Amino acid sequence: MTHEGGKPVLNQFNLVVTDMAATVAFYRRLGLTIADAGSEWDAHHRNATMPGGIDLDFDSVAFASQWDEGWHGKSRMGVLGFAVESRQAVDARYGEMTEAGYHGEQPPYDAFWGARYAIVQDPDGNAVGIMSPIDPARKGPTPTP
Repeated sequence: MTHEGGKPVLNQFNLVVTDMAATVAFYRRLGLTIADAGSEWDAHHRNATMPGGIDLDFDSVAFASQWDEGWHGKSRMGVLGFAVESRQAVDARYGEMTEAGYHGEQPPYDAFWGARYAIVQDPDGNAVGIMSPIDPARKGPTPTP
């Protein structure tokens, strides 16, 4: 993945779901490969292997509230995720967007999975995530949904 000229790169989509088992069954039937996450996480987070470097994640409503303080159980599709080149770029991009008048839903923070992460809303209220590369040294304990 390249970050030409500091431009964000679409690399992730989080689909927030109300019934993980039904969602996994549907997408597997559709032909996607979805690995089992491990018994304690199967109900809250799953990942579909996609070509082209796109990360398609399925997250439960309970888990979404752990990484997006603005979630509040809204009825929406999920979060469009964009990768930026650094932790500092997350803060800078979030600042640029909120200063331009866009609503900040999740201020930048050091996420438990080791990335710097933030969410802003587009003009229609869709969540747009901004994420730095993951730094394994910054990983923390995964919160229980």
